[in-house]
Amino acid sequence: MIRAYKFLLRPTVGQQGALSAMLRDHCTLYNAALQERRDAYRHASKTTVRYGMQSDQLKEIRALDVDGQGRWSFSSQQATLRRLEKAFSDFFRRIKEGRKPGYPRFRSAKRFDTVDFPKDGDGCRWDSTPHEPVTRVRLKGIGHVRVHQHRAVVGRVKTISVKREGKRWYVILSVDVGRPDPLPATGSAVGIDMGINNFLADSSGAMVPNPRFGTKVREELDGAQRALSRCERDSQRRRKAAETLARLHRKVRRQRLDHAHKTALNLVRAHDFIAHEDLRILNMTKRPAPKPVPGAAGEFLPNGAAAKSGLNRAISEVGWGVFLAILAAKAEGAGRQVMAVDPRNTSRRCPACGHTAEENRPTQSRFSCVSCGHTAHADTVGAQNVLRAGLARREAATA
Repeated sequence: MIRAYKFLLRPTVGQQGALSAMLRDHCTLYNAALQERRDAYRHASKTTVRYGMQSDQLKEIRALDVDGQGRWSFSSQQATLRRLEKAFSDFFRRIKEGRKPGYPRFRSAKRFDTVDFPKDGDGCRWDSTPHEPVTRVRLKGIGHVRVHQHRAVVGRVKTISVKREGKRWYVILSVDVGRPDPLPATGSAVGIDMGINNFLADSSGAMVPNPRFGTKVREELDGAQRALSRCERDSQRRRKAAETLARLHRKVRRQRLDHAHKTALNLVRAHDFIAHEDLRILNMTKRPAPKPVPGAAGEFLPNGAAAKSGLNRAISEVGWGVFLAILAAKAEGAGRQVMAVDPRNTSRRCPACGHTAEENRPTQSRFSCVSCGHTAHADTVGAQNVLRAGLARREAATA
């Protein structure tokens, strides 16, 4: 099993400058490789340039630019070229699937924030000063950088990444921890129903409230966005306003991640089997299609876009996708089973008699069966139906 560790770096002033230079040079390499592919395909010969061809050129590039590209790890530069190769692979895959392709774009220095080292010991070394109480990571061209290691690293370090977030630098380790020891069995199974008013409801009737971290700072975010829009492009004032806005977004993101980790951990510790809805979040947050007025060019009928925009923002803020990914990862490490089930009619089917009807849910939060009279919170009913479907699917899979 692979586990990721993320630690804050404490570089010196000189090391910060070297880290920034490393990002700039890798960004330049990425853009140059992208330009080469574009030019080759636009040529009359329609030449296709692949990763292997560009990797073979690295030795010559490094020899011609000893004080630039030649300063950094050869393996990390290969990883940057592989990132571009993956971008093109995803581009062609989306074309075959009939989706919006999204051709790979050039990266600005502000948007290129990560450098990968594919192997510990090749251009980088984790815990490079084991004889000292302070943990350091050694990076080629930069030196030994101090690490704020707030927890122990268990397992064998496979890859190392350096990432910039605002004014902070982080090191991310990919560690092979083997097969972790499972948690003791509890004999409990639970179904969960994801929502907006409540973050989730489980089949036992418990609710986890939605913390709404983004809503709490919405006025600050809107004010920071307005301040940014009033600034002149490329001015010092605009850079400060952009940093203020980015800082607020980073705070909300960290709060949301912290809440998701804690909620998932509580579920994994308490239950052996967890069923949840198989949510298609991208489809749920699509914009409504325009409704043109027949016979009137350029005129459109109301399509509920304003209301859908508010719903899309609420769905994005609650972070269902992030939470479910974290839940699956924690369950794997704890030896628990997580299963996704079809969400259709889970909030309209009566768990007592099985009657399914739209009228069973007269309001967003209230469930009242028109057949047997069973009443409960609609989210709890949904969670109970999700659990029942998950157990049935598990039994069918083991039969």
